[in-house]
Amino acid sequence: MNPPGFRVEAVEFARQRDELLRIRETVFVQEQHVPLELERDALDPLCRHVLARDDAGRPIGTGRLTPEHRVGRMAVLREWRGRGVGDALLAALLDQARQQRWPELTLNAQVDAERFYARHGFVPYGPRFHEAGIEHQAMRRRLDGATAIEDQAGARAAVQALVHGTRRRLCLYSRDLEPALFDAPEVLDALRRLATRAGAAEIRVLLQDAGTPQRRLAPLLPLAQRLPSVFLFREVHDPVDRNYPSAYAVNDADGYYFRTLGHRFDGEADLDAAGRARQLREEYAQIWERSRPCTEYRALGL
Repeated sequence: MNPPGFRVEAVEFARQRDELLRIRETVFVQEQHVPLELERDALDPLCRHVLARDDAGRPIGTGRLTPEHRVGRMAVLREWRGRGVGDALLAALLDQARQQRWPELTLNAQVDAERFYARHGFVPYGPRFHEAGIEHQAMRRRLDGATAIEDQAGARAAVQALVHGTRRRLCLYSRDLEPALFDAPEVLDALRRLATRAGAAEIRVLLQDAGTPQRRLAPLLPLAQRLPSVFLFREVHDPVDRNYPSAYAVNDADGYYFRTLGHRFDGEADLDAAGRARQLREEYAQIWERSRPCTEYRALGL
């Protein structure tokens, strides 16, 4: 189903060549000053392309999948940015990749667009690099199972994706609101957007140690204090729960990010794992019921 105001369709390069290239030339060559000879390549006739059009039929955005299972040439005209066109284009490319039963997609994201791709389940890997004079970050997403999370950057991307995909409830199980993860600006921004969007949302946070975030004035706490109907905090006190070694995040849209050792970031994440997500939600609900509310967070005086 296409959002109001525009539609996205799969197209053949040979038939829509001029429209596809016109958008890319506007965005990459004219705006970003990428040399035309670098923007054009011999892969286009071999790629799967998607095209966004406004309600009048005018082309406004495009993207492609290469034979190497890579997302590329994602471009949206300036006046249409921030209106969901990029999200719809990427969703269409993901659907095409799944139809082809591709196990994984990769891409080279311009650093400014890294958060956008993270919201859709892509995690960074390897060092940043420059391409056509623009700093990039390689990213990937598994389509046939969980994506391996290897480091702090991947952890932040995984949490952003879970927050973005949440419908009504997000559940976080953390040792002490690990600052390298939950103090990150991109994670805080994602949580803020969820907490303030239209429609009721609930963010439950289970902590093994509620005192440490309070003492260090974790930046999530002032946000939660301003939105007490959205953020709910509890601290485990059952000895079994206090000795639980893992940490995880799970939403109500079948997505999860699980860390076997809660003080580390390596683990796995999947945005479409109904069975595992259900298991984690059920486990979480049981622990939640036997944990104590963090009433001290309501009067921090922040």
